[in-house]
Amino acid sequence: MLNQTLVTEFLLLGLTDIQELKPFLFVILLIIYLVNVAGNGAILMIVISDPRLHSPMYFFLGNLACLDICYSTVTLPKMLENFFSTHKAISFMGCISQLHFFHFLGSTEAMLLAVMAFDRFVAICKPLHYTVIMNPQLCTQMAITIWAIGFFHALLHSIMTSHLNFCGPNHIHHFFCDVKPLLELACGNTELNQRLLNTVTGTIATGPFFLTLLSYIYIITYLFLKTQSCNMLHRALSTCASHFMVVVLLYAPVIFTYIRPTSGSSMDMDWLIAIMYTVVTPALNPLIYTLRNKEVKGALNRAIRRRF
Repeated sequence: MLNQTLVTEFLLLGLTDIQELKPFLFVILLIIYLVNVAGNGAILMIVISDPRLHSPMYFFLGNLACLDICYSTVTLPKMLENFFSTHKAISFMGCISQLHFFHFLGSTEAMLLAVMAFDRFVAICKPLHYTVIMNPQLCTQMAITIWAIGFFHALLHSIMTSHLNFCGPNHIHHFFCDVKPLLELACGNTELNQRLLNTVTGTIATGPFFLTLLSYIYIITYLFLKTQSCNMLHRALSTCASHFMVVVLLYAPVIFTYIRPTSGSSMDMDWLIAIMYTVVTPALNPLIYTLRNKEVKGALNRAIRRRF
């Protein structure tokens, strides 16, 4: 059961109070969201429909595309609605639900990128054993595991936050419900919640990041020591480059946001960084993978030719 609270809804203050800016921001963010849905939807479609992409790398890429669509959908439609809404309210349970799915999908994506780095490590450093190690059963088990861990990590946050007392102001200085701005509004002691945010969420963010970094250090060392052909070296590095760009775009702002203490952080800086990893990065991911990946570009061209 939830604690007794005087607050039954929260008001999301959004990005700006300047009326002249709202139509401009609405159009820009709507375009980015449509690019996200169209680009990731196209990747998901071709990964499922094209038999040539039925491999571990593209299985995980399909998971990433699905996550990116859902991740932006958790926050962006509500933010777009609030640009022209006079009452920018979200119910208490709606706020907790948004918080849950935001952390569920975000933490799952962070772990998925580490799994994708491991897949590249096996493909490049152990090519003869790749099909044995990265068999369909293991890939499915890894995907289910990271989705489950992400779900229970988010459930921990949503339960802990819902048990806080909210008896004062209900104005959230953000465009969606997140743990940090809600802790600012809580009446009681939030030390345990803050510790949970810094340790558990910090571990979910930094753990996969360092595993990904370790995979790439090992890959680069292996390539320079074992690969004699410059052409093979270039091909292997270009295979990893798109994934590494996605890793940097996601992890850098997330670690910056959730490792810092709440008391010393700026809300303006938090939502600016949040725009980066909730709106911009998911829209850039399909562009990065299609522009740098010949197999994906080839599959897209084949799909377009079949349609026309």
